[in-house]
Amino acid sequence: MAETKDVVELILLDHRRMEDLFRRMRSVEDDRAGALKEFADLLIAHAQAEEAKVYPALKRYKNIDDEEVEHGEHEHDEGNEALLELLQVEEVGSEEWDSKLEELVEAVTHHADEEERTILNGAQENVAMDRREELGLAFARERERQLKSGCGSVENVRKIVES
Repeated sequence: MAETKDVVELILLDHRRMEDLFRRMRSVEDDRAGALKEFADLLIAHAQAEEAKVYPALKRYKNIDDEEVEHGEHEHDEGNEALLELLQVEEVGSEEWDSKLEELVEAVTHHADEEERTILNGAQENVAMDRREELGLAFARERERQLKSGCGSVENVRKIVES
């Protein structure tokens, strides 16, 4: 994945990759369907790894707001719903596709921005580097496991949204 083991840096790298994939999905000269597939896998793997390995650990720190962590989980749900809507559009590049893409961009960008300002800044300030590296390893392993499972398939995203 990356040189760093710091969970904060790993999450930030995923956020920047998602931004790159948004640009590709908006570009008529790019493989928009391929970019969506990569994005779907990344978004689901990233969120599942955060919720399984990172968020529960961060809730234990008194200087990290539990409500912000729970709000982050709620925003993952919103992003997953927007992703499912886009995945279900039949024609890539149609007006409906472009509209659903912008809803997805809005949901994910809003979440990433809030998460970076609240949860990740709190982790950087209050969690020792060795612990952030332990969390980074757990995050990376879970993320990789999710990616190998084809987690961004429309069927899997539907299951996540409906659960």
